[in-house]
Amino acid sequence: HSASGASVVAIDNKIEQAMDLVKSHLMYAVREEVEVLKEQIKELVERNSLLERENALLKSLSNNDQLSQLST
Repeated sequence: HSASGASVVAIDNKIEQAMDLVKSHLMYAVREEVEVLKEQIKELVERNSLLERENALLKSLSNNDQLSQLST
């Protein structure tokens, strides 16, 4: 019985090691993805800011008739 008990403990240890490995791989993949998404967010915020400034400039250069045509 002690041999089978030791075998169960060894299997449990291997399962735990495998789960730790899976966890560390998943955490690494998630960290990489988060970095990619942070960079995309940064680029989108910059693009949005540029478009907002461009929009404000175009509004300031246009007259009310042109602006009313845009909303219809």
